[in-house]
Amino acid sequence: MAYKITEECINCGACVSECPNGAIYEAGTNWELNGQFYGEGDPAPSGAVGFYSDEYTYIVPDKCTECVGYYDEPQCVANCPNEAVVKI
Repeated sequence: MAYKITEECINCGACVSECPNGAIYEAGTNWELNGQFYGEGDPAPSGAVGFYSDEYTYIVPDKCTECVGYYDEPQCVANCPNEAVVKI
């Protein structure tokens, strides 16, 4: 994954509904991967840490494909009204 949501997020949810992989979660929501649920403090299976947020919407690195195979550009970036989704 090469995208993250910054603190500039206004929690509008526009990116959540546009993600074809279900990789984006609203603030404070536990995330799921292969039937296993994770929450605050739980690293992703790949070892990625620091993506969970209870303050703003966040992207789970192990689920994000940058919309490859679905769209020509990442839909979270294209639909964010506050430019809070950035490439890392």
